[in-house]
Amino acid sequence: MSDKWVERKRPARLECRFEFTDYEKTRDFLDKAAELSEQRGYYPDMSFGRTHVSITLTSPDQPDEVSEELFEYARQLDALVPVAI
Repeated sequence: MSDKWVERKRPARLECRFEFTDYEKTRDFLDKAAELSEQRGYYPDMSFGRTHVSITLTSPDQPDEVSEELFEYARQLDALVPVAI
């Protein structure tokens, strides 16, 4: 998991903001993130602008702690970001 992710306590969650150089790269990331959500059956809170995407991961099953599944999901989102953005 990249160091862009921040773990928060109340409520327990992971937060990250990805920056992109243009809308095309942002859109590509959003499309891949949507595919990941469909595969995993998990739909994080996301907001975006032309060149950024903000994501919050929470666990409805474990509201007091960040589960290993959320850490894994964060790693999978990291893998969707182009190496040179």
